[in-house]
Amino acid sequence: MGEMAGIQLGVIGALFLSVASSVSIVICNKALMSNLGFPFATTLTSWHLVVTFCTLHVAHRFNLFESKSVDMKTVILFGLLNGISIGFLNLSLGFNSIGFYQMTKLAIIPFTVLLETLFLNKNFSQKIKFALFLLLVGVGIASVTDMQLNGLGTILSLLAILTTCVGQILTNTIQKRLNVSSTQLLYQSAPFQAAVLFISGPLVDQFLTKKNVFAYKYNPLVVTFILLSCVIAVAVNFSTFMVIGKTSPVTYQVLGHLKTCLVLLLGYTLLHDPFSMRNIVGILVAMGGMVLYSYFCTQESKKKHSDDLPLKGSQVVKEKEGVLTPLMGVQEKENAEAKKLAKDSVV
Repeated sequence: MGEMAGIQLGVIGALFLSVASSVSIVICNKALMSNLGFPFATTLTSWHLVVTFCTLHVAHRFNLFESKSVDMKTVILFGLLNGISIGFLNLSLGFNSIGFYQMTKLAIIPFTVLLETLFLNKNFSQKIKFALFLLLVGVGIASVTDMQLNGLGTILSLLAILTTCVGQILTNTIQKRLNVSSTQLLYQSAPFQAAVLFISGPLVDQFLTKKNVFAYKYNPLVVTFILLSCVIAVAVNFSTFMVIGKTSPVTYQVLGHLKTCLVLLLGYTLLHDPFSMRNIVGILVAMGGMVLYSYFCTQESKKKHSDDLPLKGSQVVKEKEGVLTPLMGVQEKENAEAKKLAKDSVV
């Protein structure tokens, strides 16, 4: 029971860190890009990963965690896939309207459910599916506005959905199958993710913004916000791997939509973004879906745990019987021999 409580506290801590850091970095990046005019999102992400790797390397040198070697081919492919998925998401945002980009993010949950059902034989109950549907409807109402379609943008969105789903599923399966922690996997894969974005980032940003990141005139305020964004990104990357490893890719996506709702609320209260009754209704519906998802997941987890207890109990009984049966046979044999000796002595 103590071990289970420790695991639950670890999950809650990871969820809280993920929400707090993600909302913080969104607000920081929004101020950096919208207010200070620094539009180079992909390049900034590559700097995030470089700082994350350097931080983990320092922590490793101070023996704060142990590095565990993983098959290099697996790590390289995993890191490249995650880096490519970030690039596709940014390209999707660049070639589509904000509304269609939000729909792309919403499509990640059902596509993840489909992939896990087909390839990992994972079952999702009707209650869980209903809660996810309610969540997606709410986020859609709150965040999706215009829906402008174009051929290239649609292809980029599909590639972004596919690579993101596969990357998050692999984040979960690699940690469990290879028995590595979220910190160890992030430490191994961060250099390859950073390399992909470090090379492609300036090209992608110049293609989307028609501006050169190296020609940008940096000032102390912009540099301060960039450094702040990189520091927060360490917590974001760490908590992302931790949440997916401890829960599931679907739960992480649900958490991501909670962040979207919080960002909308904080944008309205802190940055005075426009807000309407539609936003309020959508957020309330999404929150209801999240509450139902959490409740149904908790109930199913408790049921699975209670179903496992009798099975474990029967195994213990069988083990005891397996030990006691021979002992009882020996005891009966000794009693028979004792009776025979007693009879012989009487004769």
